[in-house]
Amino acid sequence: MYKIMTLNNISAAGLDRLPRDNYEISSEVSHPDAVLLRSFKMHDMEIPETLKAIGRAGAGVNNIPVQAMSVRGIPVFNAPGANANAVKELVLAAMLMSCRNIAQAWDFARNLQGDDGEIARQVEAGKKTFGGFELPGRTLGVIGLGAIGVEVANAAASLGMRVIGFDPGVTVQRAWQLSSEVEQATGIDDMLSKADFVTFHVPLVDATVNMINEERIRLMKPEAVIMNFARSGIVDDKAVVRALDERRLYAYICDFPDNLLKGNPRVVTLPHLGASTREAEDNCAVMVAEQVRDYLENGNIKNSVNFPAVKLPRAADSYRLAVVNSNVPDMVGRIAHALGETGHNIVRMVNESRGEVAYTLMDFDAVIPQQLVSAICSIDGVLSARAL
Repeated sequence: MYKIMTLNNISAAGLDRLPRDNYEISSEVSHPDAVLLRSFKMHDMEIPETLKAIGRAGAGVNNIPVQAMSVRGIPVFNAPGANANAVKELVLAAMLMSCRNIAQAWDFARNLQGDDGEIARQVEAGKKTFGGFELPGRTLGVIGLGAIGVEVANAAASLGMRVIGFDPGVTVQRAWQLSSEVEQATGIDDMLSKADFVTFHVPLVDATVNMINEERIRLMKPEAVIMNFARSGIVDDKAVVRALDERRLYAYICDFPDNLLKGNPRVVTLPHLGASTREAEDNCAVMVAEQVRDYLENGNIKNSVNFPAVKLPRAADSYRLAVVNSNVPDMVGRIAHALGETGHNIVRMVNESRGEVAYTLMDFDAVIPQQLVSAICSIDGVLSARAL
């Protein structure tokens, strides 16, 4: 019986992928094998000794001490792309809100007073204040061409916009998905000088903190719109507000309200709605539950942010050993030597590494006793080992 601790409400669509005859799921389970969470902050949490995996039902993992988990041999899974459509739709809505001044116009209309005739007169007199512009022919800059960025870029291109994308680390898979109409930027600064809209779909790491700052805002058009539905901290909000007040930018729409932003007439802040659809929550929960289950039961790894991708088809009547170790020379040899001393012959094996972590799956035709697992765990450099 595997024990799963939930630190947030996880969609039933995902939890249903964990059969109750083999999984105990609770927010208060003791000695958990895995944790499933959304936004719960784990940094100050005491990590149970029994923990083998963490599943984040979403993309960002800033709320998880990933490096500390790597040292303990614990993979952290996420759900990239599961919420891509939800975020894409919100970015499209943001462009429409900004170019047509919808939020400001709605606020004007809802505060009109007087009888219907007086309201009609105020409407005719005031509507010119909210005149906007249309999207076709405008340029959208997309920074980050992962699952979300690709969907945003393709959707904007289908609306008749010119789209420029920037992502020096774009994968072959995402490049194949990208519309041929999307242009490649030579750099962020070059993109910003051309963009009428710019949107971010990158994680918050050292290289992306204040990616939009005072210096880069000076490169942008005075009618440009900045949108941030990625992470707070990617945009220097103080610099943006100064530019808006000085009319060096047109609008700012983001998912991260604070006291600086929420009262500015050229800012629209939303309460972190990027992935807040039923469909996105279901998709994230299903994806991460299936990944955690496959890891616990078979040792396979897909969509881990700190471990390599590993998949080894499992043959009938085989016995499997999963080993996590530091990525240093001769670890596989030392592990194989320990196995050989007990007469265990490796039938099939896959070994992959990522950064400082290496991971090995091995199949045998004989049972792997717990004392052998303990012996492997005692090898210097082995972070964890378990028989499946």
